[in-house]
This record gives sequence, structure tokens and C-alpha cells, in this order.
Amino acid sequence: MRILGISAFYHDSAAALLDNGKIVAAAQEERFTRKKHDAAFPERAIAYCLQEADCTLADVEQVVFYEKPFLKFERLLETYLANAPRGFRSFNKAIPIWIKEKLFQKSLLATELKKLNGNKKWQGKLLFTEHHQSHAGSAFFPSPFESAAILTMDGVGEWCTTSIGHGQGNDLKLVREIHFPHSLGLLYSAFTYYTGFRVNSGEYKIMGLAPYGNPIYADKIRDNLIDLREDGSIWLDQDYFNYSTGLTMTSQKFHDLFGGPPRQPEAELTQKEMDLAASIQVITEEAVLKLAKAARDLTGEKNLCLAGGVALNCVANGKLLRSGIFENIWIQPAAGDAGGALGAAYCAWHQYQNKPRQPLVDDRDRMQGTYLGPAYDTSEICRRLDALGAKYNVLDDKQLIDRAADALAEQKALGWMQGRMEFGPRALGGRSILGDPRSAAMQKVLNLKVKYRESFRPFAPSVLREDVAEWFEYDGDSPYMLMVAKVASDRHRKMTDAENALFGIEKLNVVRSEIPAITHVDYTARIQTVHSDTNPKYWSLISAFKERTGCPVVVNTSFNVRGEPIVCTPEDAFRCFMGTKLDYLAIGNCLLAKEDQDQALALNYEEEFELD
Repeated sequence: MRILGISAFYHDSAAALLDNGKIVAAAQEERFTRKKHDAAFPERAIAYCLQEADCTLADVEQVVFYEKPFLKFERLLETYLANAPRGFRSFNKAIPIWIKEKLFQKSLLATELKKLNGNKKWQGKLLFTEHHQSHAGSAFFPSPFESAAILTMDGVGEWCTTSIGHGQGNDLKLVREIHFPHSLGLLYSAFTYYTGFRVNSGEYKIMGLAPYGNPIYADKIRDNLIDLREDGSIWLDQDYFNYSTGLTMTSQKFHDLFGGPPRQPEAELTQKEMDLAASIQVITEEAVLKLAKAARDLTGEKNLCLAGGVALNCVANGKLLRSGIFENIWIQPAAGDAGGALGAAYCAWHQYQNKPRQPLVDDRDRMQGTYLGPAYDTSEICRRLDALGAKYNVLDDKQLIDRAADALAEQKALGWMQGRMEFGPRALGGRSILGDPRSAAMQKVLNLKVKYRESFRPFAPSVLREDVAEWFEYDGDSPYMLMVAKVASDRHRKMTDAENALFGIEKLNVVRSEIPAITHVDYTARIQTVHSDTNPKYWSLISAFKERTGCPVVVNTSFNVRGEPIVCTPEDAFRCFMGTKLDYLAIGNCLLAKEDQDQALALNYEEEFELD
């Protein structure tokens, strides 16, 4: 039986296909349309999933949408009525869109499915799950646990903003919820907005900026904005916010409390923004720890599964792991709304159909390393590169690994497109840009000359799983780059008094460890452990780099520039290669050197995409 899950119409639309409970394919629509966070009906992602399964939509028995539109519309109406006449401008803008498009999503989905079915009515069953049920399903059902507590946290679904659930076998129940407008995700997004970043895409910048600041506003947040209870429940004073009925996230009272209007996007960052980032990060960590304790007490479980946008806060995840509240934690790699497509499909299979879960592979999980997107064989890559006018050499696996490892050891920037594309926001060695972590200049070079993004943003290390404990204060699996841990103390470099006295963004260029390119200013790193069974080619590359340098770590950042979705096709990869200062590009077994390319094919890539 085939079940297709869909998330759409808010942000990060996606599709996921199960065949008798096993994931066949999953992908975000943005990767195909090249429009970041694309919210449109995921027509191309669905087409890819069907192609991967070698079937048509007529062969799909059930399609499941990841939330319930009528419940969301009810929340919208009740919120406006409760706050009337305040918020009329927002109401006037939102309601026509809902009445025209969103309220009747069942008929809209039926229309779109008909188009995909050759303009013939699709004969299967259309189902709807609740938003946080989808998140919970994506967290628990592919996890390695037979039973677990489940914690989902995001902005808002229909009414729910946070849920605690309990998963056992093929059963999942939500046992406690926090409802709109009281939302940890929206609180974090309010500070994202106030510090001048874009909501629903800039939250990770706040997380990266936080170590440059001091949490001097934390008490002000506790005393005015949030009532955070011991059981993790929260209450937000809506006088400080504008998201319920307005067109912005924060109100004038919020601006008065923090001493001025929001920072303008792209304006110079000041110590104030860094301190605000540090403060909201501290509050978020406190809330997550309290919620986790409540989840443990409610369920009696030793295992925890996480999903929802807040679960992408890997700093909070690392602190949660180190707290010892749970023995084991598993986080859905596509924790945001895209993962809701997968969770919706899983809920239909296990709960609606009452089917058992698939056996585990190597006692890990059922996500297949989250390599669930398109792949291209050598002949197809060559055909596409020839059409682009690219110059390349086709190598065998050993030659490719050796040449790529040599380039990294020479501190060259390498585009790495191999195998199936990752599902979720992280590049995990399928669509990555790689570099030498020993280079003190690599972070700035990659940020400013390759990624065209803010210089403060940190890079993550990919490390061989068998070597992780020798280089980091961590000895576990982190295949999805969702845990932060400190660089091992014996890898630290002793700081001078002058360096220790530096403040804010001045800390950026100080060499802190043997692997400075991935060591953040607080000595932490967002770790990806690389396993020989889930990504053997990437594991072989890092192993070859280790043979040359003694270092089993490489810099890994997503293969894209700021504002661009991660590359999907060979054409995407070549355009990014030619529009940036990347030195080499490896697509499958094809290796391209920048110096060999026709410079007439170079692009002005820095201004190609809207800034995120």
C-alpha cells in the first residue's frame, strides 16, 4: 500500500511517499523550484516521489495532508473576534485569501491531485492529520525506539504550539498541549524579527549570534514577556506582541521595553542584537528543559523524540542531552513543516491503518540517513555537464576520493554532490560544500566568498563516528547535525589576555582550537557523525583526509549561497560552482576544477537570490 504525505501552503512545502510503511522518497518543493521555503503545492516534489517509486498517482491509495485547515481557520476567526477591533488591517488582508484559497483546501487538493493524475479524478482516499500529530508522527515512528516520550515545539499549527506525546509500538497519543497565542516558537521568532532577521528562516542566525553576546536581557524577558512554569507551560503577555492580529511580530510596548525599534534588515549588527540573541537563547533552553522534565514525568519513558521547528535549535538539544533527563534522544532531521509530510503519511499507515512498524536497520532508525531525494548516475551527470559546456574528468571511486582529499588538504573549497539529496534543512554529505577545518581563514573565506553570507555564522564539522570522542566532548551518534557539543579541551589553544578581553564580534577571528574553522566563539560545534554504512563515499573521503592530515574532521556547509535552496541537480551544482569562489566540484565521479572552466560561463551569483 502506498501513502503520500503532503505539507503545503505555509512554508517549506514537501512530499513523502511510504510503500508498506517504508520510506521510498521525501523532498522539499524548494529544491525543484529554486524558491527558498517555497509554500506552493509540492507538485514537483510529488512527481519526484512517484518517479522514485516507479508508479503513478493512480497507484497511491491514500494522500494525507499534514494539518486541518478548518481548525486553523477557526483559530484565526476566534483570535480576531477576541481582539476586535484591533487587528482589522491584518484581518482584512488574511480573510480574503482564506476564503478564496485556504478554507476549501480539500477541493484545492483534489484539483491539484487531478492534474497530477492526467486530468482524471484521483480515486484514492484524502485524509487530514492535525499539525502537531504530524510532527509527533515524524518524530516517533521512524525513531529507533519501541516506546518514547515525544515533544513537539513550533510556532503554531491549528491551535497547538507545543505538545507532549507518548509513543508505544505503532500507537501515538498526544497527552498535553499548549495553545496559541502562547508559543515558544513565536517568542523566538519575535526576537528574530526584532533583531532584523527574517521570521521562519532567520532563527538559526539568532542561535549562531548568541555566543557573541551576554544574556543581560533574560530577566527582563522573564519579568515582562513570559510566565514560564515548572511544568514547562508558558503564558506570553500579548501586549508585547503583534503576531495574533497584526502584520508584525512585536508591538510598540516590546520596542519600548528593549529601548528602540527593530533593527533594519542588513543594518550593522551591534552588541545589543548579540545580547538579545544570547538572552532569548537562554530562555528557550530553560523552557525546553522544563518541558522535557514534564514529558518524562507524564510518560515515565527514558527515551525522547523531538520535532517541530524549535527542535532544530541544536544548542538547546545539546544541553538537553547533557542534562540527563532522558537516556536517549532522537530528533527528526526534517523537524520543521517539511517533515510534517512524512509524519502525516506515517500516522495514516500506523494509526489509521493500524500497521506495525518496519524493523530497524543496524539499530539506528528508519530514516536511511535522511538521504531520500534524487540521485544521478554517471552517464546522466556527464550528459547534463556536456550540455552546460563544463570541463570535467571521470574518475573511479579511489581516484575521486584521492583527488578530493588532496584538494581539501591544500585548503581548497570543494563542492560535493553525491548520491541521494538530503531531506531536511541540513546538508549531510550529499549536497555539501567542504573545507579544511584546520584553516584559520576557512570560516571567513567560505562565508564571504562562497556563501555570500554574514561573517559571524558558524560552520559545522563532519567527523568520523569512530573518532568523535577524541575531538569533541561527545561520544554518541549525531548523524543529522542536530547536537552541539564542545571541542575537546585538549584540542583548545591557550588564549592570550588580549584575546580574552575581546568583546562581541571582535571574537570572530581568534583561533581557539586545532580546528578553528568549525570552533565557535564558545568552543562549541554542531556535530555531524559520519558512518561508513549510511554514507560510505563521504566516510571514505574524510578517512582519506585523515590519512593526509591526521584530522578526521572536515568543514561541512550546505551547497548553496545565501538565499538559495540547497542544490538538487547537476545543473544547480554547476551554476553555484561557477558563481562562487569554489575551487573544485565533485558530482558523482566527475571532478571539475575551476581553472579548467570557460570563464564566459561564470555567473554573478552573489545577487542571484533574494537575501534570507
